[in-house]
Amino acid sequence: MSRYDIVIKNGLIFDGTRTPRYRGDIGICNGVIAATGHIPAEQGQRVIDADGLHVAPGFIDLHTHYDAQLFWDPYCTLSGWHGVTSAVIGNCGFGFAPVAPEMRERAMLSMTRVEAIPFESMKLGMPWDWTSFPEYLDSVERAPKAINILPYVPVAPMLISVLGLDDAKAGKKPTDAQHAELRRLFETALDAGGCGWSAQRLMPDGPSAVQLDHDGTPMVTDVMHDETCEVLAEVLGRRNAGFMQMTISSGSYQHDRQHMERLATISGRPLLWNVVQAYDHKPEVHRGGLKWLASCRERGIRVYGQGLTTDAGFTFTFEDWNLWDDRPSWREATLGTVAERLAKLSDPERRPALRSQVPLTVTGPIANIVITGPRTEETKRWLDHTVGQVAEALGKHPVDAMLDIAVADGLATEFFAAPPNVSMVHLKEIVDDPYVLFGVSDGGAHTKFLTAGRYPTETLAKLVREHNMLSLEDAHWRLSALPAMLAGFTGRGVLTIGAPADIVIYDYEKLEVLPSEIVHDLPGGEWRRVQRAKGYRYVLVNGAVTIENDRETNTFSGRLLRGGGASPSLASAA
Repeated sequence: MSRYDIVIKNGLIFDGTRTPRYRGDIGICNGVIAATGHIPAEQGQRVIDADGLHVAPGFIDLHTHYDAQLFWDPYCTLSGWHGVTSAVIGNCGFGFAPVAPEMRERAMLSMTRVEAIPFESMKLGMPWDWTSFPEYLDSVERAPKAINILPYVPVAPMLISVLGLDDAKAGKKPTDAQHAELRRLFETALDAGGCGWSAQRLMPDGPSAVQLDHDGTPMVTDVMHDETCEVLAEVLGRRNAGFMQMTISSGSYQHDRQHMERLATISGRPLLWNVVQAYDHKPEVHRGGLKWLASCRERGIRVYGQGLTTDAGFTFTFEDWNLWDDRPSWREATLGTVAERLAKLSDPERRPALRSQVPLTVTGPIANIVITGPRTEETKRWLDHTVGQVAEALGKHPVDAMLDIAVADGLATEFFAAPPNVSMVHLKEIVDDPYVLFGVSDGGAHTKFLTAGRYPTETLAKLVREHNMLSLEDAHWRLSALPAMLAGFTGRGVLTIGAPADIVIYDYEKLEVLPSEIVHDLPGGEWRRVQRAKGYRYVLVNGAVTIENDRETNTFSGRLLRGGGASPSLASAA
């Protein structure tokens, strides 16, 4: 009789702890790692030959927005294709519980601009068989899952539930009684399995105002009060459990940094700051952030940074584009239906304001944007030209050159905006900080613009194999063990005896991010932009093979990890 359900033989093992790689075997029983070292093949009910392959812990993605998508996509792609075996949902304070039935449509509308998730897909794809946060988690638990899910408790729905939408949008400070109700809701959500709380706090009228509500107004957490955050931090401190995620500008805003330090001090829990991003035209931004994070570590304050380590740019059309909301004139011009946008972007009266507020912060100089998909005979001659080249050829301002092409194509022109962080020198400065996490995949969000869910594959293929920025041992620690430690994923992120068997087995030399493609696989036939992976021979989640030779096996062994934990005895149940 076989001793193990699966034996992985002859792999080069990176166990996630930063100890040196070793060649050996792994025995899996009841969804957990039962033995490592030398294991006879005959002891396995199934044997996976990993000769010539790398064996490592599954990757852990701490920044996703799969709160809706997980109901129609058990693999939470792109993440599931790129070796992610566990993901945290509910980032930035956004989510769908608690939400009263009459507020469901409003909750979905909020996500159409701030995270660019199609409304009809959410409406058709979510069961909406919940009102409270515990009921939402019950629904997530019932849904088939091919990866593990750990939920933040997003702050925005709680604020709206307690204050009402109008007062929450107005930034009204909660009364003592309302703060008590927020505590109660938060405690109930934590008891049900929440891993902490999350919030976006971006300057509503400043250079970081790029993630706004569907009507162009700030999200409710943007205008919430410091005291409210402190109330929630106190709850974590009293429970001595959980962690916090805050999306705050990369700029040098002293108040924000002092506020995050205070929250980490009050709670004694980790706080994950998003995002550490390099801007090649102003490297002082990421350098200042790294210096501040180092200062926090020296003082024993548990603030960590999550770095934008992918060079995934933005491919967009003005039918949907919304990431220039930091410029008021562009925000106004890109609100509304496609017909309304077309009328505004073609309006000569608006052009002076658009020219005077040229976007820069999210995508770099506008002149560097490339026309990758002209749609008419009139515009086809500009294929693969930059906006700057078109402007020079026509003697126009870059804004007019770009918008004239977009208007001629009925706003269907496809543009590509490279990210503002293409310098490998600046990227290495972020990578060299051993306590900055990789990622910010935004998985499930910006579905027509962004494919940053590829970051684990990109880390190994580009940062390690191509540029030798760090060792594989360090890379696997940063991709798995470090995020597991911060988020409280009990026993995950490492390949040690007793750990849940979340494992990636890949061909290092063949690991590759495949080209971008458009697929119509969202509910209602909506499309999205994706990039698949190549080189993952096997992915195991809780001891079951969910990916084989880069393709899904339709095995749904993922679990809802309430509070980060899961019973090992149940881990392999599919």
